Amino acid sequence: MAPKKGLLQRLDEGVVIGDGGFVFALEKRGFVKAGPWTPEATVEHPEAVRQLHREFLRCGADVMQAFTFYASDDKLSNRGNESSKKYTCRGINDAACRIAREVANEGDALVAGGLSQTPTYLSGIGKEATQAEFKKQVDVFVENKVDFLIAEYFEHLEEMEWAIESCCKSGLPVVATMCIGPEGDLHNNSAGECAVRMAKAGAHVVGLNCHFDPFVLLEAMKKMKVALDEAKLKVHMISQPLGFMTPDASKQGFIDLPEFPFALEPRICTRFDMHRYAREAYELGIRYIGGCCGFESYHIRAIAEELEKERGSLPLSSEKHETWGKGLKMHTKPWVRARASRQYWEQLKPSSGRPYCATMSKPDNWGITAGHELLKQKTQETSEVEIQTLQALKTKK
Repeated sequence: MAPKKGLLQRLDEGVVIGDGGFVFALEKRGFVKAGPWTPEATVEHPEAVRQLHREFLRCGADVMQAFTFYASDDKLSNRGNESSKKYTCRGINDAACRIAREVANEGDALVAGGLSQTPTYLSGIGKEATQAEFKKQVDVFVENKVDFLIAEYFEHLEEMEWAIESCCKSGLPVVATMCIGPEGDLHNNSAGECAVRMAKAGAHVVGLNCHFDPFVLLEAMKKMKVALDEAKLKVHMISQPLGFMTPDASKQGFIDLPEFPFALEPRICTRFDMHRYAREAYELGIRYIGGCCGFESYHIRAIAEELEKERGSLPLSSEKHETWGKGLKMHTKPWVRARASRQYWEQLKPSSGRPYCATMSKPDNWGITAGHELLKQKTQETSEVEIQTLQALKTKK
C-alpha cells in the first residue's frame, strides 16, 4: 500500500477537509463536562470518541484531530474535583492519539495532535513555564507519530507564537489557528498582524477557529489574507468556525452570548449554510476547511458535497443523502416533493419556531480584566434576591 500523502502535499494539490466539534458534541452526549471542557472521555469512554471520529470520517473529513483540547497538565489540575487527579496530560493525549490513528487507518485520513491555550500563560508565569506545558503534549504527539500538529484556540498572539515555537521543534508540519474575529486578539493585535506573526513564527498553515460563525470568521480571514499578501508570505490558510450563527457576538465571540453554552441550539447552522461557507472559503483561497464547536458530521458532509468537483469524489455518507434535497423526490407528499431543489433550500429563511423570540441577543461584553468585577456584581445581585425570597417566605409562614 502506498504511503498516505502528507498535509502540505494535499494542500498544494487541493482541498483538505477538517473534522468538527468534539467538545460540544460529546458534552451533549453526556461524555464531557461543561465548564472544564477537558477530554477525559478519551480514557473514560473511548468508544464514544471513536464513534464520533468515524462519523466525521464517513462524512468526508480528511483529518482525525486527536481529542486533546485543554489536555495540558495545568488545565487538568484546575478542574477542582477528584477526577482531575486520575488523569494526566500524557495519559489523555496518548489515548486520544491511539483512537484517532485507529479510525484514520480505516480511510485515507491524517492524524493531527492539537494543543491550546493554557492557564499557565493567563497566570503570567512566563514563557518558559508555558512552553513546558506545550512540550509535554508535543512529546506525546511525536511518540505517537501524528502526521502534523495544530496549535488552536489561542486568544493572545504572544502565547500563540510560543506554541508555534514549541510545535516547530518537532519537525512536523504546524497549523496555527486563533479563536479571534475581525477585531483581532485580546491585546488589540489586528487579525492581519496575527496572521503575519503566526507565519513568521514558523506555522505552515495559519487561520482561525471557533468563537464565531462561518461568515463572521471569513470576514476575519479576508483581513488575514490581505496582510499575508502584503507581507509576501506564502502559507496555506485554514478556517474552522462554529456551527452556530453569531452575527450579534462581540469581540470574544459566542462565549459572551447569554445562550452560551446550554441554549445555542436555535443558532445551529443548516447544512445549506455550510454549502455556502465551503464555497466562499474556497473562493477566498482557503484550502483547509473544517469546523469547530457545533459542527456535526452532516455539516462536514455538506462541505464535502459542495466541493465534490474540486475533490473528485463524494463521502461515503452521501450514499444516504442526495445533495440539495433531491432524495425528497421519493416523498409521498407532493408539497414535500416540491422541495427537492437547490433553489428552494438556498432561498429558505429558517424560522426559529419560538414565538416572540428576539432576533439578536445582547452580549455580556466581558472585558479582559472586568470579568471578576462583573461576576462579583452578579453574585451580589443574586444573593440579594435570595435574601428577599427567604424574607418573603418567613413573612408568609
